[in-house]
Amino acid sequence: MQFQIHKKVIAVVSWVLVVGWMALIFFLSSQQGEQSADLSGGITEWVNEVVEQVMPAAEFKMEEISFFVRKNAHFLAYMLLAILSFNAVRRSGGRGWRSMGAAFIISLLYAISDEVHQLFVPGRSGQVSDVLLDSIGALVGIVLYAGISHLLVEKRKPKNEEQAS
Repeated sequence: MQFQIHKKVIAVVSWVLVVGWMALIFFLSSQQGEQSADLSGGITEWVNEVVEQVMPAAEFKMEEISFFVRKNAHFLAYMLLAILSFNAVRRSGGRGWRSMGAAFIISLLYAISDEVHQLFVPGRSGQVSDVLLDSIGALVGIVLYAGISHLLVEKRKPKNEEQAS
């Protein structure tokens, strides 16, 4: 009985993390164009400093670094959303390809809604290319989660069970 309650609590917490991450994405997407540019500008400056330390001879334009930072933010945000969604679906009893599909659909629909949302934020725009990038990030997240889960399951198998396979 207590084990079942524990599993349900973990499932609920998993979904709370999904919704929390979606709320953070929504908050960041709600920033007007100038606020968003300031945030990515600060990150871009930090990345530029790191690049200068690691590769002093390299010459990059700030616009190139800014583009790289913004697009990677999309990729990473939706990679994490897919990982959290996949985990929540699995913790709720989902298995196999259907759980992967559910996590992907959650991420894709949220990416679409996020870009539509940005159409109504001053100084922002919704872009189909960002939805594609978000989707690729989601797929990578799902593959990472599935791969790591598979490795962990294989590692937990007793040695005699591995030899019998």
